[in-house]
Order: sequence, then C-alpha cells, then structure tokens
Amino acid sequence: MITSTRNPQVKNLLQLQKKSKVRNEEQVFIVEGLRMFMEVPQDQVKKVYVSESLYNKKKEELHLERFPVEVLADKVFQHVSDTKTPQGILCVVKQRKYEIEDLISKENPHFIVLDNLQDPGNLGTIVRTAEGAGVTAVFMSSDCVDIYNPKVIRSTMGAIFRVPFVIADSLPEVIFQLKQNGVSVYAGHLKGDVFYKQDYRDGSAFLIGNEGNGLTDEITALADHKIKIPMKGKVESLNAAVSATILMYETMRQREFM
Repeated sequence: MITSTRNPQVKNLLQLQKKSKVRNEEQVFIVEGLRMFMEVPQDQVKKVYVSESLYNKKKEELHLERFPVEVLADKVFQHVSDTKTPQGILCVVKQRKYEIEDLISKENPHFIVLDNLQDPGNLGTIVRTAEGAGVTAVFMSSDCVDIYNPKVIRSTMGAIFRVPFVIADSLPEVIFQLKQNGVSVYAGHLKGDVFYKQDYRDGSAFLIGNEGNGLTDEITALADHKIKIPMKGKVESLNAAVSATILMYETMRQREFM
C-alpha cells in the first residue's frame, strides 16, 4: 500500500491530472469515480488506484483482479483526486486514436466540428450528447480545451469511450476532406438562415465556434451554408453545448422521423 504523497507514482498521477503535455507524452489519461471506472473498456485500462477503505469494502464486487492495482492510503488518495468528494477509485487509461479517413468514409455521416472551444463542461457535454444523438464523430481544432482534461472526461459520463473523435492539426484541411467526400458543412452563425429550413438527411457536419467569439472568419468562409438558431427577446446566442445539441437532435429528427 502506498502511504506517502512523495511516492513517484503519486507524483506522476498528479502530473497526469494537471498537465496535458504529460498525458500526451505518456499517451494516457485519468478516469475517476465508480461509474466512470465501470465504463472503461478493459483493454484500455493501464492501472487502477483504489483507496484503502474502498478496497476493503468492494474488492470482490469491483472484480479488481482483472487489472494491475495499487492501493493508496485514504489520505494519499484524497491528495491525488481531482474531485471534492473522492469516491476512492481512479485509473490510468490508454488514449485511443481514430483515423479521420475511416470516419469520413462512413455512409451518411453526421459530424460535429469544434473550433477553439475552451470550456471543459461544454466539450464534455457535446461528446455526451453526440452519443445520444447518434453522431458519427467529433472533430476539434488543436487549440480546443484538452479532451483528456479531467473535467471534460467527467462531463462525458462515459461517452468518451464510445464517440470517435479526432484532434485536427488543420481544421480547414478536415473541412476540405469532408466536402470532398460529399458532406455538407454548416456554420453556426448569427447572419445565417434559420437552421430548420435546411435538409440534414444526407452527410452533414456542423461547425461550432468559441464560446465568446464564435467561429473565425476563416472557418466560416469554408462552410457550404450559414445557419442560425432563432432568438426571442434580447438573447443573441445560446451556450455552445446547447446550440450543438439543438442541431444534433434536429438532424436525428429529420433522419428518423421524416
């Protein structure tokens, strides 16, 4: 059992929690909590860390014999946890890579494309909603908030393991590839047409921009159509995750109920 916060493994866990550079160098990320632990595909689990009290209570129930396990003294686990009320279990999980060519070649795809999204809760909610709405994949620019940020991971509620995603070095190149494959690209924009006038039953991709500034002019110019969600009152726009949700479910509605 690890009883010191100076233990090298404990120090490494803290680095993985806080620094995307370390996560990417080691090609892993941290998943914390009982529900999230149960969601992780077994072949992606690298190591499991359990608090002493949880280990004594639920060792057999959690079937921990399936994994490499380290037990941490309760105070040590609390030290490495990223939550205010730790549940006593976290694991180091291998990152999974998806190839854009495999995703854009799927029949009648439905994509969400994110440009410089910065809020962890927004990104996690979009990934979670993408699973519910049957989205093919999520593409994001390299300057988006790190998808492996612990807050993003928690917000996905397990969808991170089931929704394919690609972090693009060049978002314009991704959009070009989409259009070359017959996918219609829609930019969320205040000067666009009302979104429900469009037909999304064929391959479609929706561009969602930064929370404060929206899409860049460069990315907007690459879209086939500009669309907007109509607003009443003095509201100019909706939260990025809410906007993405409306567009995802309108696409599902058209494809399944029209």
